[in-house]
Amino acid sequence: MKYIALVIIMAMSSNFLLFGQKDKEPIKIEVKDSEKKIDVIVDGELFTSYIYPDNVMKPVLWPVISPDGNMLTRSYPMINKAGDRTDHPHHVGIWLNYGDVNGLDFWNNSDAIPAAKKDGFGSIFHQSVEKTKSGKGKALLVTKSLWKAPDNTSMLEEKTSFTFKAGKDIRIIDRTTELTALIDEVKFTDNKEGMFAIRVARELELPTEKPTTLMDSHGVETKVDKMDNTYVKGDYKSAKGITGGDVWGTRARWMELASEVKGEKVSLIIIDHPKNPGYPTYWHARDYGLFAANTLGQKALSGGKDELNYSLKKGETATFKYRVVVASAHLSEDEINALADEYAKK
Repeated sequence: MKYIALVIIMAMSSNFLLFGQKDKEPIKIEVKDSEKKIDVIVDGELFTSYIYPDNVMKPVLWPVISPDGNMLTRSYPMINKAGDRTDHPHHVGIWLNYGDVNGLDFWNNSDAIPAAKKDGFGSIFHQSVEKTKSGKGKALLVTKSLWKAPDNTSMLEEKTSFTFKAGKDIRIIDRTTELTALIDEVKFTDNKEGMFAIRVARELELPTEKPTTLMDSHGVETKVDKMDNTYVKGDYKSAKGITGGDVWGTRARWMELASEVKGEKVSLIIIDHPKNPGYPTYWHARDYGLFAANTLGQKALSGGKDELNYSLKKGETATFKYRVVVASAHLSEDEINALADEYAKK
């Protein structure tokens, strides 16, 4: 009872934990088959889109827009934006896949892979929209996809439900993905390249002076010896209190990436679900903007201490659940823990 009372008190003092009726924003799901995308519109403005273009190799949510209208996902390779890093063209928006599925690399696949090497990579193909439901404060999108080998063999059927929630200063995406084996055995061999990930905008990266390659204003890749960190203010914080680049390879039930974009304080949070295999997740979170929860890839992330080789027999289903929180503020640990506790009950 004391815990419930505490959560109620916190909710009454915070828009982030309570979607009061007056604070709920209308959410509309707009299917645009000809453009291979589905827009999620909050109070008349784009929040995100579920897209499945031919050049991305898996369906993703891109872009992701903050409550104040700032893009939080990297623009490259979908559009050219001056100052964007041009590494890892397979890092697009928010996605779920894995680096070793029966020996095939689904994670690193992109249109940058030479044709001669394509036989080592798998692709995820959108198949159908199963359900959409718009509403005030909450909306639903259900899709089906197929994980395929290069020879077009369907290995896994994916059914994913996206529940979108929106209040005045907060957006929430709850993703539930069911993967069902369509062949005799599907092996997810322990691999650091996975599993649920976001590639963030430059402003959410951690400051670094390492040389890299950036996009210039003409869309040309330009080598930079020393990075300009003027607008780069990102920092990680885990549920275990670890911060900065030290979060890589650690284990925790949630991770926050906080920053500031054009004067808007933002928190981007991934919350793991206790029913996921490998919970609590290891974090494949990098200073250059890859923010990933890898529940299955444990060996490389733990320095060999742990290992998880996961498999499904034909007809078996594995379920993976993740929550993403987008807030126009730097949330406290108590606020994030309350959101994580509430999600754990689902």
